[in-house]
Amino acid sequence: MTFLKGLSRPVRLAGFALIGVALVALVIGTMTAMNGGSSQTAAPPASDTTQPSTGSELPPTSSPAPASPPANGATSPAGPPTQPPAQSAPANPGADQEQAKWVPVRVYNNSTITGLAARAADNFRSDGWNVAESGNYPYGIIPHSTAYFTPGTDEETAAKALAAAFGMRAEPRFEGIENSSPGVIVIVTNDFQGKGKD
Repeated sequence: MTFLKGLSRPVRLAGFALIGVALVALVIGTMTAMNGGSSQTAAPPASDTTQPSTGSELPPTSSPAPASPPANGATSPAGPPTQPPAQSAPANPGADQEQAKWVPVRVYNNSTITGLAARAADNFRSDGWNVAESGNYPYGIIPHSTAYFTPGTDEETAAKALAAAFGMRAEPRFEGIENSSPGVIVIVTNDFQGKGKD
């Protein structure tokens, strides 16, 4: 250590002391990093609780509605569907509708009309549908009132029956909601009229 040779003894001792403190801090920092900071409490997992009409219905892990056309044929928030709508008229709408009413329905408002999701949820309930919650969908712009479903499940039958009964579209879930709670997800927009209104 020739660079310390020309310094006075107290300055050299202070230099060694600082180097020692730095080494101790390095050891403590390394141990903390290796242990993951065990003195800190882990964040609680995101809850799956439902809160009717609070505006925080969909989990924060869901991403906004896609900006580019989704590959599954769902309607893009920026324009018309990239493929023909996934909705198909059931052969016997009354029978399908009655058989599918047990499937949970979650209703979200994506309009400029305050309370539209609650009004739509009341319409669905009065028609016998199993409405689990209602609230707001602030993650993008959905151009038309749509009942979203997971393909190949009971949700598909329920969404198509609900859409036929209330004059909406029925489409597969898009990327932002594909992992949300089970059931039909209805996102209502300014075009929602309710049953029997065209």
